[in-house]
Amino acid sequence: MQRQIVESTSIKSLGYDPEEEVLEVEFQSGGVYQYIGVPRDAYTGLLAARSKGRYFGEFIRLRYHYEKIR
Repeated sequence: MQRQIVESTSIKSLGYDPEEEVLEVEFQSGGVYQYIGVPRDAYTGLLAARSKGRYFGEFIRLRYHYEKIR
């Protein structure tokens, strides 16, 4: 999955597969996680958020099943 670099102190890059509704998050710490069943609106909200870390924590982190891939 292609990820794009974002401006954030906690998140390095984001990628999204709209067909599978999978959000891929690479953290500044180096970990990469995939969040399953994330609707496009949540992804676009994350991209547009002034504080991506805060948005992620509030609207994605504990709401969707995830797996660590790296």
